[in-house]
Amino acid sequence: MAAKQGSIEGQIALGDLYRNGEGIPQDYAEAMRWYKLAAEQRSAEAQFDLGVMNDNGQGVAQNYAEAVRWYKLAAEQRLPDAEYNLALMYANGKGVAQDNAEAARWFRVAADQRAMPEAQFNLGVLYDNGQGVAQDYKEAARWYRLSAEQGFTQAGFNLGLMYANGQGVAKDDAEAARWYKMAASQGQPEAQYNLGVMYAAGQGVLKDYKEAAHWYRLAAEQGHRDAAFNLGGLYAAGRGVPQDYVESHKWFSIAAAAGDLDSPRAQATIEARMTAEQIQKAQALAAAWKACASQAECDARVK
Repeated sequence: MAAKQGSIEGQIALGDLYRNGEGIPQDYAEAMRWYKLAAEQRSAEAQFDLGVMNDNGQGVAQNYAEAVRWYKLAAEQRLPDAEYNLALMYANGKGVAQDNAEAARWFRVAADQRAMPEAQFNLGVLYDNGQGVAQDYKEAARWYRLSAEQGFTQAGFNLGLMYANGQGVAKDDAEAARWYKMAASQGQPEAQYNLGVMYAAGQGVLKDYKEAAHWYRLAAEQGHRDAAFNLGGLYAAGRGVPQDYVESHKWFSIAAAAGDLDSPRAQATIEARMTAEQIQKAQALAAAWKACASQAECDARVK
């Protein structure tokens, strides 16, 4: 009733219900109809919703140019989510000519207006790579830090890289390890692998092979080839884990299947110390691991 009487809030709320199928059958076309009525009254929120629906092809054929049009109308009213999505369209060349300078402009507007970690991270990437802006590692690090401090995983990893390489900040292995750990704890495999390397080398942290094995394993379980190889090496040497040639052979096999060129030679070296039964068991464990769909399934199979 409110929507029919021209209430913007009612029109948007009704559009949301049709879009999500809450209390009524899901109907994207009806959702768009109500959003359009609100958008025609200059509702930035409704304009943004229409942009998203055109972007995703909900209720209409996917139309990036139309999505850009609606995002732009909402962005011009300073809606941060619309500013961010518009920046993505320019960055990816969807619905508009690819334009990193425009992407940077809209990412900055979104990041400045609201503490939006996604926009801050993407702006950091543009400064890091010199895309649409002059390359500036110091600015890249600044934006990564703002994003990472809000818990944005990839920003934490990238900031760790900046500290590890001394780009935009003074080289500091301890700070690199700190930011890698933040990203690694959230499941980022490259951060897990890098953190494992730092623990194995005692770089920025106290040398600790047990910790190295822990982080290598987490990365390897997500398909990180180098982590699988390094974990195999720790099992072969008995560093941080009990010496176990079967486990070592298994992880070398997993790394080799992922394309690691050093693993076959490492396998051959430890096979000289293994029985035929041990080799067969290692091969069976590796085959089961590579065939499973999830780590939980792997754990059930290989026990």
